Formats: sequence, C-alpha cells, structure tokens
Amino acid sequence: MINRIRDIRKTKGITLAELAAACNPPTTAQTIGRLETGMRNLSLKWMERIAEALEVDPETLVRSETAEQPMVVASLRAHGPEALNKPREAIMPLELGGNGVDMVLAVDDSVGEFRPGDMLWLKRLDPDDVAHAINRDVLVPRPGGRFAFGRLIDRQGSLVGILPPGSGHKQQVVDNPPWIAVAEMLVRRF
Repeated sequence: MINRIRDIRKTKGITLAELAAACNPPTTAQTIGRLETGMRNLSLKWMERIAEALEVDPETLVRSETAEQPMVVASLRAHGPEALNKPREAIMPLELGGNGVDMVLAVDDSVGEFRPGDMLWLKRLDPDDVAHAINRDVLVPRPGGRFAFGRLIDRQGSLVGILPPGSGHKQQVVDNPPWIAVAEMLVRRF
C-alpha cells in the first residue's frame, strides 16, 4: 500500500505542525513526518486520527501500489510552467472529503467562457458563508426543479442576484434559495 498522507496534506495546504495539532489527541510534526515517509507504521488507529484531522475518509490515506494515479508534474506560474522538484499524486476533489465537492454541473453547449464537455465541480455553502462567494460562479436552485447559474453579484436579505454567463443576459434574482453551490474547480478536456 502507498501512503498518501503527504499528498493530501499538501493539496489542502496544511503544514506538518498544523496537521499534528489538529489530531485528537494532538501529536508532533515529527511523528506525522515519520508516518508520511513510512519510517513509522501507519496503524488503523493512526489512519483514523489523521483522516479525522484532514477531514477525509481513512481509506483515502492509502492506495494500492498497482493502481495508477495521475501525477502533478508542474505548476503554472506568471512566467510560465515550472517543474516540481518531485512529482506528487493528484488527489481528486471527491477524495478530499470536507473540502471536496458536493455536485458537478456538466456543460453541454458553449456559454460564455464555458465549453461543451466542461465539468464544473461545485461545493454547497452554508447560508452564512455566501458573502465570500460574491463575484464567483454559483449554482442556485429555483422553484419548479429549475436552477440559476452564473456570477453571484449581489445578496440583499433573502434575495440573491445572479448574472448568467455570456453577453446579453439579464440578472436573475432568486428569493430565499435553500442552498447555494460555489464553483470550486473547472475540469476541461482538450
């Protein structure tokens, strides 16, 4: 089995010390480092503690040695792509548990910047967290089993203003939606 703790921790942007402190009971960064590198045995109890701290399922922390996984080999910077010192395993959003996505919006027709075949991965927000989604793409349920999709441009009380992608579309206003899902990732085939 291959240990994926380091890849998941880095994908979530958590340091060794932060992960160690998030464990219940807390441990040391050195212990987490040893578990990541295999210098210390990753027991079921450790898997459960670390998975809880990373907000993922325990089985996400390991994978079979025979299973091929996509690798992150470069990082796109302002001046262009830059090779990583060491490739790391790409972790799919659904595997990231607490920070993962809840739903996916499939794009069938070209609309604004979106192309047919695009998959927009969305995360449902708590009503109190909607303020930080202003100027981001969101999916909002409407009465009758319909949806509104576009840039969240305004929220006043129970009213939510959505500007659909593309030109010439008018703002849509949804009153008291039961949830709002914000776009977390765009997957596009080339």
